[in-house]
Amino acid sequence: MTWLEGPTRNDKPAGARLRELLERDEILRVPGSHNPFAALIAQREGFETLYISGGAVTTSLGLPDLGVMMLDELCFITRMVARATDLPLIVDGDVGYGGTLNAMRTVRELEQAGAGAVHIEDQLLPKKCGHLNDKRLVPAEEAAAKIAAAKKAARDMVIIARTDAAGVEGLDAAIARANLYTEAGADVVFPDGLASEAEFRQFAQQTTGYRMANMTEFGRTPHFTGQQFEEFGYDIVIWPATSMRVEGFALRDLYKHINENDGTAGFEDRMMTRAESYEVIGYHDFEALDESVAQSVAPSFTGDDTTNNKRMAGE
Repeated sequence: MTWLEGPTRNDKPAGARLRELLERDEILRVPGSHNPFAALIAQREGFETLYISGGAVTTSLGLPDLGVMMLDELCFITRMVARATDLPLIVDGDVGYGGTLNAMRTVRELEQAGAGAVHIEDQLLPKKCGHLNDKRLVPAEEAAAKIAAAKKAARDMVIIARTDAAGVEGLDAAIARANLYTEAGADVVFPDGLASEAEFRQFAQQTTGYRMANMTEFGRTPHFTGQQFEEFGYDIVIWPATSMRVEGFALRDLYKHINENDGTAGFEDRMMTRAESYEVIGYHDFEALDESVAQSVAPSFTGDDTTNNKRMAGE
């Protein structure tokens, strides 16, 4: 079913569907998808929940992850990904885009955009990536009040409290803050920037409720698998900005190739074909809704690359 055939393809709210996934015994593995096309590809690979990273979205907008992106920009991406996939989304709400009232509006706007969860962190603006230096925190009680307000604003949305205290005040402070945020109403706690297995295990042992781990590349956290995080005591693991980084790596190679070869010939084996991209977006399903539109047929590949000829033939 396409998006045009009804307001939703699922009767349950996104938050309720996310809670059902969290009730499973297995850790919930959540890749980042910074745009609807990436989200559709992730969905086709079997992922049931997706993550929208503030860092990935701001980078794709050509901006730094310093809290300069506006709420309407985040809501636009959230709405487009929700429309494309109808999956329950976990969305990076940064600091809630301001004070307590702003955090409440962030929750309401994102829930209306189709998000199933939002995480709000305890940094001051301008905020920084949790794996960077010299972050500044709001007082724990103030952050807890913001979490309580976010919970009050939510209709069904899962509220995730992120703390960046481990890299600023130490692990014990991060644990204390997480427990305070849970008391304030957080459904999930999220310690960012942990640097070792021992830290992840200690945090899990000394906190209650659901826990989320961040497996970002090029940060303070060593590479762990989803299975390892489950063994450490976590219920969700995200790979937040990977899709954006992979896209940037591929685009850099593409533009270098065009400069060096005066065109794209010879690069086709590193592209998704026209037919493949049409399949991802359901091109023919949309065409079928209008009898006046003939079903499009992708042109046959005319190059010499054997691999691409096989791909076009569906082999």
